[in-house]
Amino acid sequence: MNYELRTRQSEIKNISDTAKWVAVFRADETKRADAVFKDPFAEKLAGESGRQMLESIQFSKQNSWSFVARTYLFDELIKAHIREGYEMVLNLAAGLDTRPYRMDLPGSLYWVEIDLPEIIDYKKQILSNETPKCKLETISMNLSGREERMKLFNHLARDNKKTLIISEGLIIYLTNEEVQSFAKDLSVPFNFHRWVVDLASPSLLSLLQKEMGSPLNKADAPLKFAPEEGEEFFVKCGWKPVESFTLIKTAAKLNRLPDELLAFASIPETKGTKRDMPWSGVCLLERSA
Repeated sequence: MNYELRTRQSEIKNISDTAKWVAVFRADETKRADAVFKDPFAEKLAGESGRQMLESIQFSKQNSWSFVARTYLFDELIKAHIREGYEMVLNLAAGLDTRPYRMDLPGSLYWVEIDLPEIIDYKKQILSNETPKCKLETISMNLSGREERMKLFNHLARDNKKTLIISEGLIIYLTNEEVQSFAKDLSVPFNFHRWVVDLASPSLLSLLQKEMGSPLNKADAPLKFAPEEGEEFFVKCGWKPVESFTLIKTAAKLNRLPDELLAFASIPETKGTKRDMPWSGVCLLERSA
């Protein structure tokens, strides 16, 4: 049974299905006259099953602003690093991301995306008649296999291209130990200079588990990672925090935040851990090893 057929019902069957659900947010933003990004492929990639999944998780629908802000921030950081001369983007657990097709990228840019074979095949099928703006390589791989991923990372290091890593919507599904192992492996290749990652606080994780946990748990995709030390978690893994961008403040700046949440966006942030705050953001890390 192929990927499209398996996801016709509203239930999320596995972690790959969440990519269709997230694509709906990009599709809806694209339809706006004041869209902060355009993804003309998102609607087709999401399909009816993506819409059904979104309806089954009302909490995520009510907080669509957070997904829009996250996508916007990743886009802006990618653009900034390309302007700084980064030659390669490594997209881990790329899902149904279409940035190589939808963004204005230099033809010389080398973009590598990795995900499970099932979702890579589905995306290739939908985008078969589209041409990426840059040099695109797609790799089917389960990144949980440490030996296999290290072989790939070392292979990519041979090109000696200054590399930006992005992992959007990935690490929240991993344990602390898995993230630590993953981050350490990513710090080994000398050309992996920076990493853009989204992060949640323990307080927000508890809220998400309460509001969204049931369908994700049934799909064997529970939400797990929200380190008490925040971005500082990565220091012991060979990465130092450079800058963090809060989703709620970004959404307010983009006029995507509901009126009832605007007061929360105006609260000054404290430095360091945000353990007791329902915080989420996009963090820029730099290799220190």
